[in-house]
Amino acid sequence: MERFFSPRSVVIVGASNRPFNLGSTICSLLKTVGYDGAVYAVNSSGENVAGFPGYPSVSEIPFEVDLAVVLVPARHVPDVARQCAEKGIKNLIIESAGFAEEGAEGARLQSRLDDIVTSRGTRYLGPNCLGTLSSKDRFCCFFGVSSGSTLIESIARQGVISYVIQSGGVAGLVLESLQSDVEGVNKVVCIGNKADVDEADLIDYFEGDGTEVIGMYLENVPRGRKFYEAALRSTKPILVYKVGRTREGVLAASSHTAGMANDNRIFETACRQAGVIGLRSVSELHALPKIFTTMPLLRGRNVAVFTNSGAFGGICADLLVENGLGMAVLSAETQSKLKKAGHLFNAANPIDLGPGLSKQTYLDIYEILLSAPEVDGLLPITSLWQDFIIDSLVDLGDLCRKYAKPAAVYVPNAIKKVISIRERRGVPLFESPEEAVRALAVSSRFWEAVHSKRSGKIGGKHQGARVKASRDTRVA
Repeated sequence: MERFFSPRSVVIVGASNRPFNLGSTICSLLKTVGYDGAVYAVNSSGENVAGFPGYPSVSEIPFEVDLAVVLVPARHVPDVARQCAEKGIKNLIIESAGFAEEGAEGARLQSRLDDIVTSRGTRYLGPNCLGTLSSKDRFCCFFGVSSGSTLIESIARQGVISYVIQSGGVAGLVLESLQSDVEGVNKVVCIGNKADVDEADLIDYFEGDGTEVIGMYLENVPRGRKFYEAALRSTKPILVYKVGRTREGVLAASSHTAGMANDNRIFETACRQAGVIGLRSVSELHALPKIFTTMPLLRGRNVAVFTNSGAFGGICADLLVENGLGMAVLSAETQSKLKKAGHLFNAANPIDLGPGLSKQTYLDIYEILLSAPEVDGLLPITSLWQDFIIDSLVDLGDLCRKYAKPAAVYVPNAIKKVISIRERRGVPLFESPEEAVRALAVSSRFWEAVHSKRSGKIGGKHQGARVKASRDTRVA
């Protein structure tokens, strides 16, 4: 699996200097991002591309090759795959479309490709995929990325989140959105029709490659039992947004990546049993992972809301309950400490701040709440009407780590201001109260899954028997 992301050498089959050639964009991208491995191009005339040596066929490359990226018409892909296998190339990324997603004839072509590749011990991604990205290795084989694309910034910015995505468009959205956040990506893979390598293989691979959070956009899960068992083995938070919850969604997905669903309820049940976290929107793919990378886990459900706007106390109380969390009931001792810390309109939960407070007062209140045994986590909702409030939020992360309790911070200001502060000061701000509450909810959900796995409540024989998908049938 490692060679899909960090090959020592790669050949782009189908790269040429013809106008609008997609393979040439990969060659140019590899040069732009500073990939330091060997790059070769294969085209009918054997011409060099973007300064990389060209050959008329894979077999004529006089060097060993770790990875082949294939972008030729679908009808030629099986023959190219055979040449690669004969050359000894064990990893293929088949980005060409025109396979099972296009109907019966495409499905037969995909089956032929599978027979050729797997019989020779080769692993492949795709077909009909965008490829892979590894920020650490400065490797990316996404086609169509121009030299001036903002995605190049994402390739250069290392992080610890890895994504498995069945859509190039969703991958682009996630990567661009993370550029204005506090965390970057480790690896991204767009798996397309996933005829061979699938999300379960990648869950296992991400267990030991420096990934801390796994995000997934899935349109189908054809090997349901395999996915379930990989999720059970994983120690990482796995966040999944899946389409196909409606009949119309199923039909749309099938035309995109050849995925058909038969019962989304089975998939959701399997996810709950395996500790996989279901997402409610595509934006949560890039918005929520930072609660895991910047904060301790929420090891309970009692949250203290801290606000200088009374309206948001009520808003967040509703949101917390709707997400399975609760408002912490503050003890008389905690409330007494809060009243002594500064002038408050309300020392009960939600804590409503008065005017004229200082940075130290904010920090004192944070520490009082985090040290209180009845509080499991914080939800600070503070308008940034003074610079010292931002300064206090910068220090809040250290206090959270000291007490092993998380805070999900939302500032009720324009999104432009929120993003600016997040970029300049590195504060893990959420863009809405709904996002902040959801972050705490998924943190709590993962903590409960970790606890259940350790105690044997997840993954035991009685749990496995309840998952009704067979090893070879589609569960979603």
